[in-house]
Amino acid sequence: MSLATRGYFDDSIHFSKEEDTVEDGVRTISKANLKQLKYPRWAPTWDSKQELAFSNPKPYTHTDRGYFADPSFDSLFKGTGATKTRVTPKLGLVVEGLQLSKLTDKQKDDLALLIEQNGVVAFRKQDFKHLSFDDLKKWGRYYGPLHIHPTSGAPRGEYEFHLTFRRGDPGEQERLLARRLNNISYHSDVSYENQPPGLTFLTMLQTGAGGDTQFVDMIEAYERLSPTVQNFIDKLQVLHTSKLQADNSKREGGITRKVAIDSIHPLVRYHPVLKKKALFLNSSFTTRVLGLKDEESDFLLNFLISHTETLLDAHIRPSWDEDTVVAWDNRRLIHTATLDWESNEIRTSFRLTPLAERPIRSEKEFNAWTPEKEEENIKKTEELLALTPAEYYEKFYKNYQY
Repeated sequence: MSLATRGYFDDSIHFSKEEDTVEDGVRTISKANLKQLKYPRWAPTWDSKQELAFSNPKPYTHTDRGYFADPSFDSLFKGTGATKTRVTPKLGLVVEGLQLSKLTDKQKDDLALLIEQNGVVAFRKQDFKHLSFDDLKKWGRYYGPLHIHPTSGAPRGEYEFHLTFRRGDPGEQERLLARRLNNISYHSDVSYENQPPGLTFLTMLQTGAGGDTQFVDMIEAYERLSPTVQNFIDKLQVLHTSKLQADNSKREGGITRKVAIDSIHPLVRYHPVLKKKALFLNSSFTTRVLGLKDEESDFLLNFLISHTETLLDAHIRPSWDEDTVVAWDNRRLIHTATLDWESNEIRTSFRLTPLAERPIRSEKEFNAWTPEKEEENIKKTEELLALTPAEYYEKFYKNYQY
């Protein structure tokens, strides 16, 4: 399997038929692991009643809250006692003294732009995990409809939450590295959705030392490329698919809440708030460049993925503790978990994932987009994926206007 199509096989989000259990038709973690949870209400479940019970989201017009922000960020830092520390000159902040759950709508607007401009922000000493499920969902929906993950664990009956759960298994690292040199799987969350997430909030529930999340800035990755390469790839489109992830879930005895989806996205997407371009591909969900022959597609994807995943001078890795929330802009960053411990500690977190705009290539396309046009485009996906490279070129690239 090539670098560009290795797929995203993350045991921390899927049911494991070897380690987990089934009770009353609901798949859940073993009793031994359940006893180790500090917050049992956050135990991951995979309910068989949710099999194909949900539809893929319909196109909708997203209004980014960053448009309404004050770029001075006075509402967040002037007179509040909150402090911010820059991680690198271009990417990342650590914020202390600001309680996310207590923000006003004005502060939440400013928060959106703060995250968008800095890429990723770690907020310390947060109380998210102690709030009710309803309060958390209301908070997250301020930024957009909440994503329902097709295969991951969720608290029982609370499918808007995406759970990661590393089981207390000292042999996990050995098992996962039996066929690979590392467990690094950079990705943009559920990039296969027609309208993938924008702002994303990951709350730690339980952890030990290590296990940092690593991030790479895809705006910087695009800007590092030569103008010649930029001009070549600006018009290209790529396939993102959830089928590999769905197959992995079923193989492990898990569920798929929605029909697996293929989406055609631009290889270079335009960020409407920042007004910048970013590479939009990853080794987990991006499988081919449309309009190129197989060998050409593999060559280009492997080059770009290698470029992004080794860009350590546009990279940060915020550390976790049990009261941290890390927020990032899923449109401009890729990230990966880091499996760098050998203890049998439980490690678990939950994600709030508001959806954002449909990825587009330019401001012109962004302004011309409508949900109605998108509905028609989605109906043509299978037909378009069947075109030969020559046919795709004639239809989409030959007369493309930047």
